[in-house]
Amino acid sequence: MRLITVSGPPSSGKTSVVIRAVEQMGGGEKVMVVKFDCLSSTDQERYQRAGIRAVTGLSGNQCPDHFYISNVEDCAKRAQAEGFEYLIVESAGLCNRCAPHLKDCLAVCVIDNLSGVNTPHKIGPMLRFADVVAVTKGDIVSQAEREVFSFKVKQANSRAGILFVNGITGQGAFDLAREMKLGPELGMGLAGRRLRFTMPSALCSYCLGETRVGEEYLKGNYKKMKWD
Repeated sequence: MRLITVSGPPSSGKTSVVIRAVEQMGGGEKVMVVKFDCLSSTDQERYQRAGIRAVTGLSGNQCPDHFYISNVEDCAKRAQAEGFEYLIVESAGLCNRCAPHLKDCLAVCVIDNLSGVNTPHKIGPMLRFADVVAVTKGDIVSQAEREVFSFKVKQANSRAGILFVNGITGQGAFDLAREMKLGPELGMGLAGRRLRFTMPSALCSYCLGETRVGEEYLKGNYKKMKWD
């Protein structure tokens, strides 16, 4: 089985891109998708309409990335037990500090061409440590804007391949599907494997339920701004 992580900012088109890529991989019979989100998600219904086995994990009051990494091994075991050839894990992408990519597994970042040319520099590990960057909504902007955006992506991650994928028409999805088919095999499972980058720091007083504002209520792992 091959495990593929798909990350990216909210509304960048991750689900549409995955559905189109799975179509090019021969349909959903071989693929299981797990969508990690925070409070709610309707993406599972979209996947099911496309004939793809899908499961949703909602983190609630936990950081979605911490929730994801605590559950991804169980997801892999379930997908292998059910005989799937591919497990695609779609992360919530709720903050630009997300770090969902695993070593020795194909890492895909989906980013929206309409988000602004400086957006690649504002996104952390989910872009900088990706193997493939799928750029969506490129059909809405000019060729010059696409070129500038690609240059900015290359500045942020010079190793990644850049693909323009249209989640509506499916244009470019064949190339992404090919990358997924050529991704590393999972082998014996995820136990002992490592993240490509550390997760966001956790457990300040507000993580533990504090609602009051003020210096005296700050405890645990917190960070203060530096003022001139």
